[in-house]
Amino acid sequence: MADHKSERFSSDLQRIVSTMLGELSDPRIKDRMLTVVRCEVTRDRSSARVYVSSINGIEEAKEAVKGLESASGMIKRRISDSLHVRKAPELKFIADDSSEYSAHISKLLREMDIKEEDD
Repeated sequence: MADHKSERFSSDLQRIVSTMLGELSDPRIKDRMLTVVRCEVTRDRSSARVYVSSINGIEEAKEAVKGLESASGMIKRRISDSLHVRKAPELKFIADDSSEYSAHISKLLREMDIKEEDD
């Protein structure tokens, strides 16, 4: 079970990476509808998994992951400066399809509402 400090560090990491999504100039990231879904940090804070999702599908998220991996040095520098840690965790970006899935579920629910109104 994660302790309070690890949970807070993870949420701070998620907030920083989310903020940086709008600041990065890489064309694979810029002007995309990206969301940092969650961050999982190891107990010793040496590495972190950052799950990134796109409303436009998993393929766009995979492309954004490539851009984030190339900008990981800049992101790590911002993390260490913002959180006042000597060494930022190694970042592993993972494409996640949860936004696409939730958009699909929302669409299905709207279709059900339309069908119920017709009956």
